[in-house]
Amino acid sequence: MANILLTEKCVRSCPYCFAKKHMDLSDDSTFLSWEDLIYIIDLFDIQGTKHISFLGGEPTLHPEYVDFVLYSAARNFHSTTFTSGIMSVKKLEEAVKTFKKIPSESFNFVCNLNHPDLSSKEETEKIEKFLTEFGQQTTLSFNIFDIDFTMEYLFDYIERFNLQRHIRMGLAHPIHGQKNKIIPRSEFKRLADKLISYVPMFIEHDVAAGFDCGFPMCIFNDEQLGKLIRIERGGDRRAIRFVCDPALDIGPDMKVWSCFPLSGFHKRSIYEFDSVNEILEYYKGLHLKIRQKKAGIFDECEFCSFREKGQCAGGCLAHVLNDLDEAEENQEIET
Repeated sequence: MANILLTEKCVRSCPYCFAKKHMDLSDDSTFLSWEDLIYIIDLFDIQGTKHISFLGGEPTLHPEYVDFVLYSAARNFHSTTFTSGIMSVKKLEEAVKTFKKIPSESFNFVCNLNHPDLSSKEETEKIEKFLTEFGQQTTLSFNIFDIDFTMEYLFDYIERFNLQRHIRMGLAHPIHGQKNKIIPRSEFKRLADKLISYVPMFIEHDVAAGFDCGFPMCIFNDEQLGKLIRIERGGDRRAIRFVCDPALDIGPDMKVWSCFPLSGFHKRSIYEFDSVNEILEYYKGLHLKIRQKKAGIFDECEFCSFREKGQCAGGCLAHVLNDLDEAEENQEIET
């Protein structure tokens, strides 16, 4: 699946943002062109992949965003828009009117919903207007960056706006070579306890859960892993997994990279590759080389049978890269 950045301009400034370095170094006035969108869709169409994601920044800021969704549907692609839900009145009205022309199953939204305390009254009003219109096609996404997080408001939004009964949970990852707000690894066990405390609420509201990449399996004990199974849905590709794979993000300048936390690591032009498989194999090879130097975010990852069997990737690769950089710096100091 391609993650296509329509723009790097954003409407928020989240303290945990692991795209921050990438956007700070980019020109947020640049928008993906029609020519480049068609090139990307052609590339993935040849591969047989019929699902793309529109990202940003805030993808709905792109002047042609609505038409991009229409075009992808006309090409028999399903598009997922990752959004804050903060849209202008004009853009929301355009989307509501225009998306009636295409089958509802050809597009959906993932709304990254911060706690209301992090949003202004105006932003909250815009989010709620968006959810009123597109709630049935929207899944909530929740990024964990503080050990004292709360999730009650997510279930409230699901009930109020008839959202998809699924919450995509992401763990805020470090930015390779830069600082952002994350939960330190020493607190991961507490993080697991806090997450598990919400299992009864997931069950009560009949809401499934899924993990984005980078969660290490070992932070949960066997009893907790059993409880997590109870808030999965069978066959759901968004289920609780402990992976760290190349996501393939493509910027408006047609540069491609493995994922946002690694956006400054071996970024290449998409035109250097002849196929999607070639891009994937390139970044999978880089991941493997790094894991051969350090298996995971904990020392125990080196001999973990669950990692060897592919049940856990060993945590986010950005953690591993930062560890390797620190070890190299310490070695230089000692010598």
